[in-house]
Amino acid sequence: MSDATAIRAAGTRAQEMIDALAAISADSDRLTRLYLTPEHKRAAELAGTWMEQAGLSVRMDAAGTMRGSLPPGRPGPSGNKSLLIGSHIDTVIDGGRYDGNLGVVVGLLAIEALKARGEALPFGIELLAFGDEEGVRYPITLTSSAVAAGVFDPAALDQSDRSGVTMREALTAFGGKPEALAGEAYQADSVLGYLEVHIEQGPVLERTGAPLGVVTAIASQSRHRIRIKGEAGHAGTVPMPMRRDALVAASELIVGIEAIARKDRKNSLVATVGEIEALPGASNVIPAEVRLSLDVRAATDEARRDAVATILSFARKTEAVRQVALTFETVLEKPVATCGPRMMAAIQEGASRVMGKPAQQLLSGAGHDGLSMAHLAEYGMMFVRCRGGISHNPAEFVTVDDMGAAVEGLVEAILALARQEAAR
Repeated sequence: MSDATAIRAAGTRAQEMIDALAAISADSDRLTRLYLTPEHKRAAELAGTWMEQAGLSVRMDAAGTMRGSLPPGRPGPSGNKSLLIGSHIDTVIDGGRYDGNLGVVVGLLAIEALKARGEALPFGIELLAFGDEEGVRYPITLTSSAVAAGVFDPAALDQSDRSGVTMREALTAFGGKPEALAGEAYQADSVLGYLEVHIEQGPVLERTGAPLGVVTAIASQSRHRIRIKGEAGHAGTVPMPMRRDALVAASELIVGIEAIARKDRKNSLVATVGEIEALPGASNVIPAEVRLSLDVRAATDEARRDAVATILSFARKTEAVRQVALTFETVLEKPVATCGPRMMAAIQEGASRVMGKPAQQLLSGAGHDGLSMAHLAEYGMMFVRCRGGISHNPAEFVTVDDMGAAVEGLVEAILALARQEAAR
């Protein structure tokens, strides 16, 4: 096991940096930091300042990602490749301070620790502070990492936020360059792999008493938009049997979605309706239209697709019984992204060294930037225990000791990769 004093010191510094980022918010009473907003820019600039202080070469790319670069310390058998380390600094609305942000902070502190110990690595390191993992402002996710991985769809630039501002307009106002996004992609032959440290956002590590875990894969996921059209009417004059109430139909569908998801425990299936809007939205008018979101995730692509098909079948039955018109649109699909064996082995070794026992392996039900980066190179992810498994919530919490363990675990994982390189 690693030195407890050093771990506590690293964790204390991590907490100070986390708190500094958490102070940058669009709201005075809660943490909200969305992509391409002034708050995002301030957070990115703060991360860039820290990178410069750590001796990295720093620049903000055309998508708003802050990149810090450290060259190889010695020649390596793979040439001048770089290990990419990163996470995101955007948040959900009224979010927690550790989600995403912890990965950037831990990455930076690990680089500082390696430099302080005089470790000469046979590869470079690039630290990435992505700006859009959550997909809150625009109806897409992973914009920043998709650009870095070379899988960004330029059509996304024409998507609008709720204020009608397109991503192209927002990116230009931010200081980014929509026309330069394609040129920001890393070349696959220049990348050793991608590593990310992230809070678990679940209760497994806490339940087993382990501060760190090794991710095996990121679950399959899809997002959908559902629109139900009924007929408006006077709340006091239309008899109940004659109503075509869109909100009642939507309610029936939501309960059905939950029942479908509960039936499949083997494949870690989950389904969530997180947004709902009833129109015209008056207390004395029967709802004429309802718009809702649907998020479906599972351990396999097949299980997710089967669940979506079952949900759609149930929706059609609800449509017929309730005499409404229903449209079902798929707006996002992400297949299962399996972690690379080399990166997993390095994280396994690093986490196990720090804990003094074998690290547990887990599936990630949440999506991460690794979904994009998997298109570029092998990726690996280290999970960090969070209290109660709570995330996307102000109550999100990680102890100082666990953050310090994550820093040391990442240091050891990077050194394990260096030993792998030396043995090639």
